[in-house]
Amino acid sequence: MSETKKKPVVKRMIIMLIGVGVLLGGIIGFNVFKGYMMAKYMAGAPTPPATVTAMKADYQAWQSALNAVGTLRAVRGVDVTSEVAGIVRSVEFRSGDEVRTGQVLAQLNADSDIAQLHALEAAAELAQTVYDRDKAQLDAEAVSKAQVDADAADLKNRRALVAQQGALVDKKTIRAPFGGKLGITMVNPGQYLNPGDKLVTLQSIDPVYVDFYVPQQQLPQVALGQKVVLVADAYKGQSFYGTVNAVNPKVDPTTRNVQMEATIPNPKRLLLPGMFATVSVQAGGEQRYLTLPQTAITYNPYGDTVFIAKPAPPKDAKGTETKEIKDAEQKEAKDAGAKDAKGQPSLVAEQVFVTTGPRRGDQVAILTGIDPGATVVTSGTVKLKNGTPLIVDNSVQPANNPNPAPQEK
Repeated sequence: MSETKKKPVVKRMIIMLIGVGVLLGGIIGFNVFKGYMMAKYMAGAPTPPATVTAMKADYQAWQSALNAVGTLRAVRGVDVTSEVAGIVRSVEFRSGDEVRTGQVLAQLNADSDIAQLHALEAAAELAQTVYDRDKAQLDAEAVSKAQVDADAADLKNRRALVAQQGALVDKKTIRAPFGGKLGITMVNPGQYLNPGDKLVTLQSIDPVYVDFYVPQQQLPQVALGQKVVLVADAYKGQSFYGTVNAVNPKVDPTTRNVQMEATIPNPKRLLLPGMFATVSVQAGGEQRYLTLPQTAITYNPYGDTVFIAKPAPPKDAKGTETKEIKDAEQKEAKDAGAKDAKGQPSLVAEQVFVTTGPRRGDQVAILTGIDPGATVVTSGTVKLKNGTPLIVDNSVQPANNPNPAPQEK
């Protein structure tokens, strides 16, 4: 192609490239300008207020406690059974009776055993007579010493048989091994009992024991005689008090827990063996801590924080924050959820670091970071940052119970 023909083509290519460049530059410039204007608008737009709950931090009496679950057990409890076989002649109690030690509960038919006892007693009396006669004749050298020794051995054997038969007859009378409360029996007169058959359950339930376990690392906090507070699901809102009376000298190698035993007085017989209970062992003396609900704490790797609701700094006519807060505005901002003259929230969030202490139920102790009387946000902290306007609505409060109980639905 000649030089004269190439020049128009090159010229057109250059013009086209310049046009494309101008077009792309215009699009890019427009997007940059739009982003700048959007950022400027967002920076100038007010932050929407967040609705939260809040409360004033205050001191509460705090009793350190070790919480565990336990099972109630009778101080003495047994299923009364028969040692020997026999037919029940009479039942001497009613289900649910209170009985004393040694009281007769049932009588088995013992007629043949009593007859056998009388026969053995007669044989023992005869052996006694023979022994006495031969012993008198020994003095006159009418019988040998060996005969008298044989008579003495026979007498002892006869007496042993009488004692054995007497014990068998006594076993036909079933007695309470200790005082307590009887359960429900299904045994009736005329029923045949085999050795070991259950007659009735007998429980001594005043006081009762509660068995529970604590982790081995908490073992130094437990000592004999410490007070125990017990709560049973069967009696809502009622507490029972007792003391620790035994600590197992062996740690369970599977769970690394230590078994504890506490004694709980039970004069009204409300607590029954086998019941499930929540146990709280009071460890140490009573202390006072600044207390907040656990929902108020934000746990972070770099430290625990809470949000405090503080009065928002007032602004001048241009919207610029002033350095001083007027007395009237400060007073108005003290009320949670208060608003300024334009209807905007007059509280803002401020995040502060805190040092947390022991926990109990829904509560946590605050050791450092906030002062008593500070208004602390208790829920809704996820959406907050420093300077976020706040509206406080305490119509629904988070859980703040030192001894929460499972909610049944």
